Amino acid sequence: MSREGSARSLYTMIYQIRIKGLLDRQWTDEFGGMTVSATDDGDTILTGPVEDQAALHGLLKKVRDWGMPLISVGPVEPDRRRESMK
Repeated sequence: MSREGSARSLYTMIYQIRIKGLLDRQWTDEFGGMTVSATDDGDTILTGPVEDQAALHGLLKKVRDWGMPLISVGPVEPDRRRESMK
């Protein structure tokens, strides 16, 4: 791995994006390989690594452009990352 790749991985954050309603798992590719999971109350949570703020804004732009109601977005706490990525 190059120095640049190592530096990038140090700053990559895990984010959760919660969307109103259910999305099929096929949307994973559209959201950069993020994990797509359903909640008990019928919403969808996208969880995965986001390299930087520009990448995060790109994901949120897709949510907006496709008319998906955004409920919340935020980083996953380091101690909860393993649970979220299962």
